[in-house]
Amino acid sequence: MEFKESIQEKYKEILESYIKEQDEHALYLSQKFSRQAIKHKISPEEMISIHKTAIMELESNIPQPVLLAFDILLEVMISYGLAYREHQSLRTFQQELQSEIEVAASMQQTLLGTQIPAVAALNIGAISVPARQMSGDYYHFVHDENHTVSVAIADIIGKGIPAALCMSMIKYAMDSLPEGSLEPNLVLESLNRVVEQNVDPTMFITMFYGMYNMLNHTFYYSSAGHEPGFFYNHRTKRFEELYAKGLVLGVDKKTKYRQYKKRVEVGDVILLMSDGVTECRTKEGFIEIETLIGYIEQYIHLEAQEMANKVYRDLEYLQEFQLRDDFTLIILKRVQ
Repeated sequence: MEFKESIQEKYKEILESYIKEQDEHALYLSQKFSRQAIKHKISPEEMISIHKTAIMELESNIPQPVLLAFDILLEVMISYGLAYREHQSLRTFQQELQSEIEVAASMQQTLLGTQIPAVAALNIGAISVPARQMSGDYYHFVHDENHTVSVAIADIIGKGIPAALCMSMIKYAMDSLPEGSLEPNLVLESLNRVVEQNVDPTMFITMFYGMYNMLNHTFYYSSAGHEPGFFYNHRTKRFEELYAKGLVLGVDKKTKYRQYKKRVEVGDVILLMSDGVTECRTKEGFIEIETLIGYIEQYIHLEAQEMANKVYRDLEYLQEFQLRDDFTLIILKRVQ
């Protein structure tokens, strides 16, 4: 006999046993019965009806108000059952979506991965932590045969999977650029045309692109509306902003970008970042730039990677370990 056909008798037996004995065994059977009912998709309102029928068969003198109360409970459980099933359906969908996002996040890490170059003149560190599973930040290093190390840092104005897909497009657009060192302004102009033609008009991308020439120790850079970086002068012990003006990618395909340059001496440090660093937010509001520089300055004597890790740790603590935005920090320190 199928479970649904025998359910009434089984439930009646359990109920009768408990009424007579009131022992733990009947309660155990009721729990086992409940699991079977869920497995066979017996709805809450069906269980109320089963219970009412079993009571009526076991007790002939049930007061009329009690029976009427069961009718009200049955109507309540019909609505409850519909809402519960909808909730379970949404929960299943959410679990499936979460699983897909985890796979997508893993793929993003693989597809957008980049290696930090090992060069004698520079000590390089980088840390990038998403606020959610999918990051809207992206950074990339290129070490070519022309004695240059290039670095790109970008931020999608938007989050989640759409931002991650845009980052993948940017990555492969950069991979398709001609080999050899390209001037930063020309790189941004090439990427701008790609973004303008392929990205939804409601999404924009900010990017900072720099190229360090190890022959003359000069850092050339351009910006497409990205967060300004900082330059630490080892001789004067002072920080200054790496100012660079430029329109965000994707607005106008004819946009031209200006290139800037900065001479780098031994001990000088270049810091590039996303707005998740400069716009670190606490309960009291955004931290001041002077506060951020203070956190950086106390670790300026360390190696670049250790410096990046410690600044991230301090700012994470300041935000009570809840990042409000994707966090990316890149540090280039001239050591010889």
